[in-house]
Amino acid sequence: MNADLVGRRGQAMRAAVERGLIGPEEPVAGLLDLEAIRDAAAELRKAFETPGVEVLHSFAVKAASLVPVLRLLAAEGVGAEVASPGELAIARAAGMPVERIVLDSPAKTPGELRAALALGIAVNADNPQELARLDRLVQPGETASSVGLRVNPQVGAGAIGSTSTATATSKFGFALRDPGAEDAVVRAYLNRPWLNRLHTHTGSQGVPLHLMTDGVRAAYELAERINAAAGRQQITVIDIGGGLPVNFTSDEVRPSFRDYADMLRAAVPGLFDGRYGLVTEFGRALLAKPGLILARVEYAKSAGGRAIAITHAGAQVATRTVFAPDAWPLRVLALDGKGRAKDGPAVVQDVAGPCCFAGDLVARGRELPLLEEGDLVALLDTGAYYFSTHFAYNSLPRPGVYGFEVGEDGAVRFETVRRPQTLDELVAESGGQAGAQA
Repeated sequence: MNADLVGRRGQAMRAAVERGLIGPEEPVAGLLDLEAIRDAAAELRKAFETPGVEVLHSFAVKAASLVPVLRLLAAEGVGAEVASPGELAIARAAGMPVERIVLDSPAKTPGELRAALALGIAVNADNPQELARLDRLVQPGETASSVGLRVNPQVGAGAIGSTSTATATSKFGFALRDPGAEDAVVRAYLNRPWLNRLHTHTGSQGVPLHLMTDGVRAAYELAERINAAAGRQQITVIDIGGGLPVNFTSDEVRPSFRDYADMLRAAVPGLFDGRYGLVTEFGRALLAKPGLILARVEYAKSAGGRAIAITHAGAQVATRTVFAPDAWPLRVLALDGKGRAKDGPAVVQDVAGPCCFAGDLVARGRELPLLEEGDLVALLDTGAYYFSTHFAYNSLPRPGVYGFEVGEDGAVRFETVRRPQTLDELVAESGGQAGAQA
Protein backbone atom coordinates (compact mmCIF):
# COMPACT_ATOMS: atom_id res chain seq x y z
CA MET A 1 0.00 0.00 0.00
CA ASN A 2 2.79 2.44 0.84
CA ALA A 3 4.48 2.34 -2.56
CA ASP A 4 1.12 2.89 -4.21
CA LEU A 5 0.34 5.70 -1.78
CA VAL A 6 3.63 7.45 -2.56
CA GLY A 7 3.03 7.17 -6.30
CA ARG A 8 -0.54 8.46 -6.09
CA ARG A 9 0.60 11.30 -3.82
CA GLY A 10 3.09 12.53 -6.40
CA GLN A 11 0.52 12.42 -9.18
CA ALA A 12 -2.04 14.23 -7.06
CA MET A 13 0.34 17.03 -6.04
CA ARG A 14 1.20 17.76 -9.66
CA ALA A 15 -2.44 17.57 -10.73
CA ALA A 16 -3.50 19.91 -7.91
CA VAL A 17 -1.21 22.58 -9.36
CA GLU A 18 -2.42 21.97 -12.92
CA ARG A 19 -6.10 22.26 -11.85
CA GLY A 20 -5.53 25.43 -9.81
CA LEU A 21 -6.41 23.86 -6.46
CA ILE A 22 -3.16 25.33 -5.15
CA GLY A 23 -1.55 28.51 -6.48
CA PRO A 24 -1.28 32.27 -5.95
CA GLU A 25 -5.02 32.68 -5.33
CA GLU A 26 -5.39 29.50 -3.23
CA PRO A 27 -2.02 29.25 -1.47
CA VAL A 28 -2.87 26.34 0.85
CA ALA A 29 -4.97 23.21 0.32
CA GLY A 30 -5.54 19.79 1.82
CA LEU A 31 -5.52 16.55 -0.18
CA LEU A 32 -6.97 13.18 0.85
CA ASP A 33 -6.21 9.89 -0.89
CA LEU A 34 -9.63 8.21 -0.98
CA GLU A 35 -8.25 4.83 -1.99
CA ALA A 36 -5.82 4.92 0.94
CA ILE A 37 -8.72 5.60 3.31
CA ARG A 38 -10.62 2.60 1.94
CA ASP A 39 -7.47 0.47 2.25
CA ALA A 40 -6.99 1.53 5.87
CA ALA A 41 -10.61 0.66 6.71
CA ALA A 42 -10.17 -2.75 5.06
CA GLU A 43 -6.97 -3.41 7.04
CA LEU A 44 -8.78 -2.52 10.26
CA ARG A 45 -11.70 -4.84 9.53
CA LYS A 46 -9.37 -7.69 8.56
CA ALA A 47 -7.17 -7.27 11.66
CA PHE A 48 -10.05 -7.67 14.14
CA GLU A 49 -12.22 -10.07 12.15
CA THR A 50 -12.99 -13.11 14.33
CA PRO A 51 -15.62 -15.79 13.72
CA GLY A 52 -18.50 -15.40 16.14
CA VAL A 53 -17.45 -11.92 17.35
CA GLU A 54 -19.50 -8.87 16.39
CA VAL A 55 -17.18 -5.89 15.91
CA LEU A 56 -18.13 -2.24 15.36
CA HIS A 57 -15.32 0.03 14.23
CA SER A 58 -16.45 3.57 15.08
CA PHE A 59 -14.30 6.37 13.63
CA ALA A 60 -13.35 9.15 16.07
CA VAL A 61 -15.08 12.05 14.33
CA LYS A 62 -12.81 14.65 15.97
CA ALA A 63 -9.98 13.31 13.78
CA ALA A 64 -11.73 14.42 10.56
CA SER A 65 -15.05 16.13 11.15
CA LEU A 66 -15.89 16.29 7.45
CA VAL A 67 -19.21 14.97 6.16
CA PRO A 68 -17.87 13.45 2.91
CA VAL A 69 -15.15 11.59 4.84
CA LEU A 70 -17.72 10.10 7.21
CA ARG A 71 -19.94 9.22 4.27
CA LEU A 72 -17.05 7.31 2.68
CA LEU A 73 -16.30 5.51 5.94
CA ALA A 74 -19.97 4.64 6.42
CA ALA A 75 -19.92 3.01 2.98
CA GLU A 76 -16.99 0.92 4.25
CA GLY A 77 -19.05 -0.29 7.23
CA VAL A 78 -17.35 2.02 9.73
CA GLY A 79 -19.39 3.84 12.38
CA ALA A 80 -18.80 7.08 14.27
CA GLU A 81 -17.60 7.94 17.77
CA VAL A 82 -18.86 11.42 18.62
CA ALA A 83 -18.02 13.69 21.54
CA SER A 84 -20.23 16.75 21.00
CA PRO A 85 -23.57 17.80 19.49
CA GLY A 86 -21.66 19.14 16.49
CA GLU A 87 -19.94 15.84 15.83
CA LEU A 88 -23.24 14.03 16.18
CA ALA A 89 -24.84 16.41 13.68
CA ILE A 90 -21.99 15.83 11.23
CA ALA A 91 -22.31 12.05 11.58
CA ARG A 92 -26.06 12.26 11.03
CA ALA A 93 -25.59 14.52 7.99
CA ALA A 94 -23.26 11.87 6.55
CA GLY A 95 -26.07 9.30 6.83
CA MET A 96 -24.35 7.32 9.58
CA PRO A 97 -26.84 4.73 10.94
CA VAL A 98 -27.69 5.42 14.59
CA GLU A 99 -26.82 1.84 15.54
CA ARG A 100 -23.24 2.60 14.48
CA ILE A 101 -22.86 5.80 16.55
CA VAL A 102 -21.26 5.93 20.00
CA LEU A 103 -21.44 9.02 22.23
CA ASP A 104 -18.41 9.74 24.42
CA SER A 105 -17.70 13.01 26.23
CA PRO A 106 -16.74 14.03 29.75
CA ALA A 107 -19.24 16.91 29.70
CA LYS A 108 -22.56 15.77 28.25
CA THR A 109 -25.53 18.03 29.03
CA PRO A 110 -28.96 16.66 29.99
CA GLY A 111 -30.18 17.70 26.56
CA GLU A 112 -27.42 15.76 24.82
CA LEU A 113 -28.22 12.67 26.86
CA ARG A 114 -31.95 12.94 26.13
CA ALA A 115 -31.28 13.35 22.40
CA ALA A 116 -28.92 10.36 22.32
CA LEU A 117 -31.39 8.11 24.17
CA ALA A 118 -34.22 9.21 21.90
CA LEU A 119 -32.18 8.29 18.83
CA GLY A 120 -31.00 4.98 20.28
CA ILE A 121 -27.30 5.91 20.16
CA ALA A 122 -24.88 4.01 22.40
CA VAL A 123 -23.77 6.09 25.39
CA ASN A 124 -20.66 5.74 27.56
CA ALA A 125 -21.18 7.61 30.85
CA ASP A 126 -18.10 9.31 32.20
CA ASN A 127 -18.71 9.88 35.93
CA PRO A 128 -21.11 9.34 38.86
CA GLN A 129 -23.02 12.58 38.26
CA GLU A 130 -23.68 11.61 34.65
CA LEU A 131 -24.83 8.19 35.80
CA ALA A 132 -27.25 9.89 38.20
CA ARG A 133 -28.64 11.90 35.28
CA LEU A 134 -29.11 8.71 33.31
CA ASP A 135 -30.97 7.19 36.26
CA ARG A 136 -33.58 9.89 35.75
CA LEU A 137 -33.64 9.61 31.96
CA VAL A 138 -33.43 5.88 31.20
CA GLN A 139 -36.70 4.01 31.20
CA PRO A 140 -35.93 0.30 30.76
CA GLY A 141 -37.61 -1.00 27.65
CA GLU A 142 -38.18 2.52 26.30
CA THR A 143 -34.77 3.26 24.79
CA ALA A 144 -32.83 1.35 22.17
CA SER A 145 -29.56 2.82 23.46
CA SER A 146 -26.85 0.56 24.80
CA VAL A 147 -25.54 2.30 27.93
CA GLY A 148 -22.40 1.72 29.95
CA LEU A 149 -19.59 3.36 31.90
CA ARG A 150 -16.21 4.62 30.82
CA VAL A 151 -13.52 3.44 33.22
CA ASN A 152 -9.99 4.72 33.69
CA PRO A 153 -7.69 1.76 34.42
CA GLN A 154 -4.96 4.17 35.57
CA VAL A 155 -2.23 2.15 33.87
CA GLY A 156 0.01 5.17 33.23
CA ALA A 157 1.08 7.68 30.60
CA GLY A 158 2.74 7.37 27.22
CA ALA A 159 5.31 9.73 25.73
CA ILE A 160 2.84 12.60 25.29
CA GLY A 161 1.05 13.54 28.49
CA SER A 162 -1.76 15.47 26.80
CA THR A 163 -2.87 12.42 24.82
CA SER A 164 -2.57 9.93 27.69
CA THR A 165 -6.02 9.35 29.17
CA ALA A 166 -5.37 6.51 31.63
CA THR A 167 -3.12 8.32 34.11
CA ALA A 168 -3.73 8.45 37.86
CA THR A 169 -5.34 11.90 37.60
CA SER A 170 -6.92 11.79 34.13
CA LYS A 171 -10.15 13.76 33.76
CA PHE A 172 -11.77 10.83 31.94
CA GLY A 173 -13.89 8.00 33.33
CA PHE A 174 -14.33 6.20 36.63
CA ALA A 175 -10.86 5.87 38.18
CA LEU A 176 -10.58 2.16 39.00
CA ARG A 177 -7.54 2.25 41.30
CA ASP A 178 -8.85 4.95 43.62
CA PRO A 179 -9.82 3.49 47.03
CA GLY A 180 -13.16 1.69 46.78
CA ALA A 181 -13.73 2.78 43.18
CA GLU A 182 -13.84 -0.62 41.51
CA ASP A 183 -16.28 -1.98 44.09
CA ALA A 184 -18.48 1.08 43.50
CA VAL A 185 -18.45 0.45 39.75
CA VAL A 186 -19.49 -3.17 40.29
CA ARG A 187 -22.36 -2.06 42.53
CA ALA A 188 -23.41 0.51 39.93
CA TYR A 189 -23.88 -2.27 37.39
CA LEU A 190 -25.61 -4.65 39.77
CA ASN A 191 -28.08 -1.90 40.74
CA ARG A 192 -28.80 -1.06 37.11
CA PRO A 193 -29.55 -4.12 34.97
CA TRP A 194 -29.85 -1.82 31.93
CA LEU A 195 -26.10 -1.05 31.94
CA ASN A 196 -24.71 -3.48 29.38
CA ARG A 197 -21.43 -2.12 28.03
CA LEU A 198 -18.00 -1.10 29.35
CA HIS A 199 -15.62 1.42 27.81
CA THR A 200 -11.94 2.22 28.23
CA HIS A 201 -9.43 4.30 26.26
CA THR A 202 -5.79 4.50 27.31
CA GLY A 203 -4.74 7.34 25.01
CA SER A 204 -3.49 7.96 21.51
CA GLN A 205 -0.26 9.26 19.97
CA GLY A 206 2.72 8.34 22.12
CA VAL A 207 0.98 5.50 23.96
CA PRO A 208 2.74 2.15 23.34
CA LEU A 209 0.81 -0.98 22.43
CA HIS A 210 1.62 -2.77 25.67
CA LEU A 211 0.09 0.07 27.70
CA MET A 212 -3.02 0.09 25.51
CA THR A 213 -3.25 -3.66 26.00
CA ASP A 214 -2.90 -3.29 29.77
CA GLY A 215 -5.86 -0.89 29.76
CA VAL A 216 -8.03 -3.26 27.73
CA ARG A 217 -7.08 -6.18 29.96
CA ALA A 218 -8.17 -4.22 33.03
CA ALA A 219 -11.55 -3.47 31.43
CA TYR A 220 -12.01 -7.09 30.39
CA GLU A 221 -11.21 -8.37 33.90
CA LEU A 222 -13.70 -5.88 35.34
CA ALA A 223 -16.38 -7.05 32.89
CA GLU A 224 -15.73 -10.64 33.95
CA ARG A 225 -16.07 -9.66 37.62
CA ILE A 226 -19.33 -7.80 37.03
CA ASN A 227 -20.85 -10.63 35.02
CA ALA A 228 -19.85 -13.17 37.66
CA ALA A 229 -21.38 -11.02 40.41
CA ALA A 230 -24.57 -10.57 38.38
CA GLY A 231 -24.81 -14.28 37.66
CA ARG A 232 -25.49 -13.52 34.00
CA GLN A 233 -23.95 -11.90 30.92
CA GLN A 234 -24.90 -8.35 31.90
CA ILE A 235 -22.01 -6.70 30.05
CA THR A 236 -22.29 -7.78 26.44
CA VAL A 237 -20.11 -5.14 24.74
CA ILE A 238 -16.58 -3.97 25.53
CA ASP A 239 -15.50 -0.72 23.87
CA ILE A 240 -11.68 -0.71 23.75
CA GLY A 241 -11.35 2.85 22.44
CA GLY A 242 -8.82 3.75 19.79
CA GLY A 243 -5.46 5.44 20.02
CA LEU A 244 -3.21 3.39 17.74
CA PRO A 245 -0.16 5.66 17.33
CA VAL A 246 1.03 6.75 13.89
CA ASN A 247 4.60 6.65 12.57
CA PHE A 248 5.32 10.22 11.45
CA THR A 249 8.92 9.49 10.37
CA SER A 250 8.30 7.57 7.14
CA ASP A 251 5.59 6.16 4.88
CA GLU A 252 5.74 2.84 6.72
CA VAL A 253 2.58 1.96 8.67
CA ARG A 254 3.78 0.91 12.12
CA PRO A 255 2.39 -0.26 14.36
CA SER A 256 -0.40 -1.77 12.29
CA PHE A 257 -3.94 -2.68 13.26
CA ARG A 258 -2.82 -6.30 12.92
CA ASP A 259 0.03 -5.74 15.39
CA TYR A 260 -2.41 -4.42 17.99
CA ALA A 261 -5.10 -7.03 17.40
CA ASP A 262 -2.55 -9.84 17.65
CA MET A 263 -1.21 -8.44 20.93
CA LEU A 264 -4.74 -8.28 22.31
CA ARG A 265 -5.46 -11.85 21.22
CA ALA A 266 -2.36 -13.06 23.06
CA ALA A 267 -2.89 -11.00 26.22
CA VAL A 268 -6.72 -11.03 26.50
CA PRO A 269 -7.92 -14.12 24.61
CA GLY A 270 -11.35 -14.03 26.28
CA LEU A 271 -12.05 -10.81 24.44
CA PHE A 272 -12.33 -12.81 21.21
CA ASP A 273 -14.15 -15.95 22.36
CA GLY A 274 -17.58 -14.74 21.21
CA ARG A 275 -19.07 -13.72 24.56
CA TYR A 276 -18.52 -10.02 23.98
CA GLY A 277 -19.18 -7.66 21.14
CA LEU A 278 -16.26 -5.32 20.48
CA VAL A 279 -16.17 -1.61 19.64
CA THR A 280 -13.10 0.32 18.51
CA GLU A 281 -12.69 4.10 18.15
CA PHE A 282 -9.69 4.68 15.91
CA GLY A 283 -9.20 8.06 14.26
CA ARG A 284 -5.65 9.18 13.53
CA ALA A 285 -4.54 5.67 12.52
CA LEU A 286 -7.18 5.57 9.77
CA LEU A 287 -6.77 9.06 8.31
CA ALA A 288 -3.26 10.42 8.97
CA LYS A 289 -1.32 8.71 6.17
CA PRO A 290 -3.90 9.36 3.43
CA GLY A 291 -3.69 13.15 3.87
CA LEU A 292 -1.30 16.00 3.10
CA ILE A 293 -1.25 19.77 3.12
CA LEU A 294 0.14 21.70 0.16
CA ALA A 295 1.27 25.28 0.76
CA ARG A 296 2.86 27.90 -1.47
CA VAL A 297 6.16 29.53 -0.55
CA GLU A 298 5.24 33.20 -0.67
CA TYR A 299 8.71 34.51 0.17
CA ALA A 300 12.18 33.08 0.81
CA LYS A 301 14.54 35.03 3.05
CA SER A 302 17.37 34.57 5.53
CA ALA A 303 18.13 35.80 9.03
CA GLY A 304 21.30 35.20 11.01
CA GLY A 305 22.52 32.88 8.29
CA ARG A 306 19.37 30.73 8.46
CA ALA A 307 17.26 30.30 5.32
CA ILE A 308 13.55 30.78 6.00
CA ALA A 309 10.68 29.84 3.70
CA ILE A 310 7.50 31.81 4.47
CA THR A 311 4.52 29.65 3.52
CA HIS A 312 0.76 29.71 4.01
CA ALA A 313 0.66 26.65 6.29
CA GLY A 314 1.25 27.45 9.93
CA ALA A 315 -0.51 27.33 13.26
CA GLN A 316 -3.93 27.75 11.67
CA VAL A 317 -3.70 24.27 10.10
CA ALA A 318 -0.84 22.63 12.05
CA THR A 319 -1.61 23.86 15.54
CA ARG A 320 -0.10 20.99 17.52
CA THR A 321 3.01 20.88 15.37
CA VAL A 322 3.65 24.60 15.87
CA PHE A 323 3.01 24.71 19.61
CA ALA A 324 4.47 21.27 20.49
CA PRO A 325 6.98 20.53 17.72
CA ASP A 326 8.88 17.83 19.61
CA ALA A 327 5.71 15.80 20.20
CA TRP A 328 4.13 16.43 16.79
CA PRO A 329 6.87 16.73 14.11
CA LEU A 330 5.88 16.49 10.47
CA ARG A 331 7.74 15.36 7.39
CA VAL A 332 8.12 18.13 4.81
CA LEU A 333 8.63 17.69 1.08
CA ALA A 334 10.21 20.50 -0.94
CA LEU A 335 8.47 20.89 -4.31
CA ASP A 336 8.86 23.23 -7.23
CA GLY A 337 6.01 25.41 -8.45
CA LYS A 338 4.60 22.56 -10.52
CA GLY A 339 4.38 20.16 -7.60
CA ARG A 340 7.46 18.13 -8.52
CA ALA A 341 10.13 17.11 -6.01
CA LYS A 342 12.96 19.64 -5.88
CA ASP A 343 16.53 18.60 -6.50
CA GLY A 344 19.66 20.22 -5.18
CA PRO A 345 21.89 20.15 -2.12
CA ALA A 346 20.24 20.06 1.28
CA VAL A 347 20.22 23.39 3.06
CA VAL A 348 19.35 23.87 6.72
CA GLN A 349 16.24 26.05 6.77
CA ASP A 350 13.07 26.85 8.66
CA VAL A 351 9.63 26.42 7.13
CA ALA A 352 7.40 29.11 8.56
CA GLY A 353 3.70 29.81 8.46
CA PRO A 354 1.76 33.06 7.89
CA CYS A 355 0.72 33.76 11.50
CA CYS A 356 1.99 36.87 13.25
CA PHE A 357 4.09 35.33 16.01
CA ALA A 358 7.71 34.24 15.87
CA GLY A 359 7.07 30.64 16.80
CA ASP A 360 4.84 29.94 13.79
CA LEU A 361 7.17 27.32 12.31
CA VAL A 362 6.13 23.91 10.98
CA ALA A 363 9.75 22.78 10.59
CA ARG A 364 12.88 24.08 12.33
CA GLY A 365 16.42 23.62 11.07
CA ARG A 366 15.30 21.09 8.49
CA GLU A 367 17.67 19.97 5.73
CA LEU A 368 15.82 20.41 2.42
CA PRO A 369 16.61 21.57 -1.10
CA LEU A 370 16.59 25.35 -0.88
CA LEU A 371 13.02 26.64 -1.09
CA GLU A 372 12.35 29.70 -3.22
CA GLU A 373 9.46 32.05 -3.91
CA GLY A 374 6.72 30.20 -5.82
CA ASP A 375 7.81 26.76 -4.69
CA LEU A 376 5.52 24.48 -2.68
CA VAL A 377 5.88 22.47 0.49
CA ALA A 378 3.93 19.34 1.34
CA LEU A 379 3.24 18.51 4.97
CA LEU A 380 2.74 14.75 5.08
CA ASP A 381 0.61 12.48 7.30
CA THR A 382 -1.85 15.31 7.97
CA GLY A 383 -5.13 13.61 7.05
CA ALA A 384 -6.20 13.39 10.70
CA TYR A 385 -6.81 16.47 12.87
CA TYR A 386 -5.04 18.93 10.58
CA PHE A 387 -8.18 19.48 8.48
CA SER A 388 -10.70 19.52 11.34
CA THR A 389 -8.99 21.50 14.11
CA HIS A 390 -8.46 24.81 12.36
CA PHE A 391 -7.04 27.53 14.62
CA ALA A 392 -8.55 30.89 13.65
CA TYR A 393 -5.39 32.91 14.31
CA ASN A 394 -5.22 36.16 12.32
CA SER A 395 -8.69 35.29 10.93
CA LEU A 396 -7.09 33.14 8.27
CA PRO A 397 -9.81 31.35 6.27
CA ARG A 398 -10.06 27.56 6.35
CA PRO A 399 -8.43 26.03 3.27
CA GLY A 400 -10.16 23.79 0.80
CA VAL A 401 -9.87 20.03 1.20
CA TYR A 402 -10.03 17.75 -1.83
CA GLY A 403 -10.31 14.00 -2.12
CA PHE A 404 -8.52 12.39 -5.02
CA GLU A 405 -8.42 9.10 -6.89
CA VAL A 406 -5.96 8.01 -9.57
CA GLY A 407 -7.27 5.93 -12.45
CA GLU A 408 -5.45 3.06 -14.11
CA ASP A 409 -4.53 5.47 -16.90
CA GLY A 410 -2.87 7.80 -14.38
CA ALA A 411 -5.58 10.42 -14.61
CA VAL A 412 -6.30 12.14 -11.29
CA ARG A 413 -9.90 12.86 -10.35
CA PHE A 414 -10.62 15.35 -7.56
CA GLU A 415 -13.78 15.86 -5.56
CA THR A 416 -14.36 18.70 -3.14
CA VAL A 417 -14.54 17.55 0.47
CA ARG A 418 -14.72 21.09 1.83
CA ARG A 419 -14.50 24.18 -0.32
CA PRO A 420 -12.23 27.04 0.76
CA GLN A 421 -13.85 29.38 3.25
CA THR A 422 -14.74 32.73 1.70
CA LEU A 423 -14.08 36.08 3.37
CA ASP A 424 -17.83 36.71 3.48
CA GLU A 425 -18.27 33.47 5.42
CA LEU A 426 -15.41 34.36 7.75
CA VAL A 427 -16.92 37.78 8.47
CA ALA A 428 -20.36 36.27 9.12
CA GLU A 429 -18.81 33.68 11.44
CA SER A 430 -17.13 36.53 13.30
CA GLY A 431 -20.42 38.28 14.07
CA GLY A 432 -20.69 40.46 10.99
CA GLN A 433 -22.85 40.41 7.92
CA ALA A 434 -21.73 38.72 4.72
CA GLY A 435 -20.43 41.26 2.23
CA ALA A 436 -19.69 43.89 4.87
CA GLN A 437 -15.94 44.10 4.22
CA ALA A 438 -14.54 46.90 2.10
